[in-house]
Amino acid sequence: MPDTDLLIIGAGPTGLFAAYYAGFRGFRVAVVDSLPELGGQITAMYPEKQILDVAGFPTVKGRDLVEGLVSQAATASPEYFLDRTATTLTHHGDTVVVGLDDGTEITAKAVLITAGIGKFSPRPLPAGDGWLGRGMEFFVPSFAPYAGKDVVIVGGGDSAFDWALHLEPVAKSVTLVHRRDAFRAHQRTVDQVTSSSVRIVTKAEVTALRGNGVLESVDITVGDETTTYPAQAVVAALGFIADLGPLQQWGIEVEKRHVVVGPSMRTSLERVFAAGDITEYPGKVRLIAVGFGEAATAVNNAAVAIDPSAHVFPGHSSEGT
Repeated sequence: MPDTDLLIIGAGPTGLFAAYYAGFRGFRVAVVDSLPELGGQITAMYPEKQILDVAGFPTVKGRDLVEGLVSQAATASPEYFLDRTATTLTHHGDTVVVGLDDGTEITAKAVLITAGIGKFSPRPLPAGDGWLGRGMEFFVPSFAPYAGKDVVIVGGGDSAFDWALHLEPVAKSVTLVHRRDAFRAHQRTVDQVTSSSVRIVTKAEVTALRGNGVLESVDITVGDETTTYPAQAVVAALGFIADLGPLQQWGIEVEKRHVVVGPSMRTSLERVFAAGDITEYPGKVRLIAVGFGEAATAVNNAAVAIDPSAHVFPGHSSEGT
């Protein structure tokens, strides 16, 4: 039964920064994540994405941000439990015991939930049934496989437009298909894609993928008219279905699939804190930059639960420990 001061559930950017900060406060730290790699959604879906709203970086590629966070967290010597899901949480006196799906139990003096949107699965493309891995994908972890191909991207959110923008100079052609003529993506990215060579087809659906074992074309339907476009690759960027999973059975207060916290990042459960995209409170803004600040707030307030003689304010990092 591993023991630690702070157990962090979620190894995305917020969780990794929290691990560093726990080490800065002098605490032992363990990190659990259901994914097999560190970095959360960024590693799984957006390693090539240019991130524009992290302090100190005019722009930083997703994989580079994760690499920096992992190096920073390493100063705390965290113990990682990857490819494992936290399933149970119980209180035993002044400790919290979290059970994992492999039977491991971790006893901690405090728990910090930084699980983002929880476990997630991509929304399916009905016409793409049977094509996954044979020309259709849900993510674009690398641009190289799309070089010289006709690529069709389905969706109207940030992922769809980010991938369209980055694949445009690599692919032979890029066509973006969206069922509406309004988009959910950031306007700056929409403007960049609109002024590029990307073909945008709105009020449209991809109704068929065609090919003899290998994807060759897609049918795109607008109203009553269907047009066949060449395509050797389709990216279904239709968003994700989020699931908080076992966490919802812990008795924690949840609102619209998010964990309710107060100003100190405390949840409704004793010794359990939360930070990052999973949290909910009035005025909440879901950005990586906000998650970093919440992580520091959560760890500093958890410090008092871990060590009653500790102070919430740790002093400045430039002053050392």
